[in-house]
Amino acid sequence: MSSTTDKKSYGIDELSIGMSLTREVEVTDDTVRGFALVSGDHNPVHLDEEYASNTRFKKRIAHGMLGGSLFSTIFGTQLPGEGSIYVSQSLVFKRPIYIGDKVAATVTITRIDTEKHRVFFTTQCTVEGKVVIDGEAEIYIP
Repeated sequence: MSSTTDKKSYGIDELSIGMSLTREVEVTDDTVRGFALVSGDHNPVHLDEEYASNTRFKKRIAHGMLGGSLFSTIFGTQLPGEGSIYVSQSLVFKRPIYIGDKVAATVTITRIDTEKHRVFFTTQCTVEGKVVIDGEAEIYIP
């Protein structure tokens, strides 16, 4: 099930296994430079075209954690939504994300622990249908 609702949060009793939400974002030069400014990660493979051209990637790539941060946006604003707190997140970086790529971040509920108010998700970023980031997350719902 893919959600396109404007709902800002779900109670634990409103969630079900298989609920999913996808957010698509285009990675721009401004996005990467802004992330470098906020994170302090000024690795030239992200910021310097000449440097990046001499790497195995042949051109600039986005920070892996920039892609990973897209999950946080979904969790904190849509599914489960406002008030949700990250407990854990695993990330496996499978492919680079390049400037200009349209990244689709998808979260899908795999398990719900109503007693502990925890929701478990698969998390995946894709570019043109290819997985670039794969992982799992645990979210606490107050």
